[in-house]
Amino acid sequence: MALKPTTCKEAIARWEKAKNESAADAKVVELQFQWPPIEKMDGALSTLVNCEKLSLSSNMIDKIAGIAGMRSLKILSLGRNYIKSLAGIETVAETLEELWISYNPIDKLKGIGSLKNMRVLYMCNNMVKEWVEFNRLQECTSLRELVFIGNPICENQPDMETWRTQVANRLQQLIKLDGIPILRE
Repeated sequence: MALKPTTCKEAIARWEKAKNESAADAKVVELQFQWPPIEKMDGALSTLVNCEKLSLSSNMIDKIAGIAGMRSLKILSLGRNYIKSLAGIETVAETLEELWISYNPIDKLKGIGSLKNMRVLYMCNNMVKEWVEFNRLQECTSLRELVFIGNPICENQPDMETWRTQVANRLQQLIKLDGIPILRE
């Protein structure tokens, strides 16, 4: 018998029971490593109106959804899922400062430009291979720290120095790349 996926509502209820507090009042809500894994983000997440950091990493989520009501969200952690695109992220564009989305099969960055307040993007080990996609990060004017190693675009450079130079030239606002400060003349 196959196990039914955990719903966001069930995961939130589990979290409340474990923490003995109301998720609607919490600033940090961690729903990572659910078993059975969460497969769908849904409207139950929008009840987390005070949540500043939400973690849904290490589940089986395939798309970003259900977060439009999260008006306090600053940090969204979605690493190690099956997310293929950033569609749905724009609903938290006003408040989001950090997006942790490493280890997903994302190959296009359409929509990332809506994240005007994003300072940190952890996006290593995804599937981005085109500069035309990477260049969409130029629209993220607040971006200061980027981790992008393990994407084909990075692996396809002749060496790390070329990679760092290419990125520094394209993203003038960046101060740290792949954990190492960018030194500019």
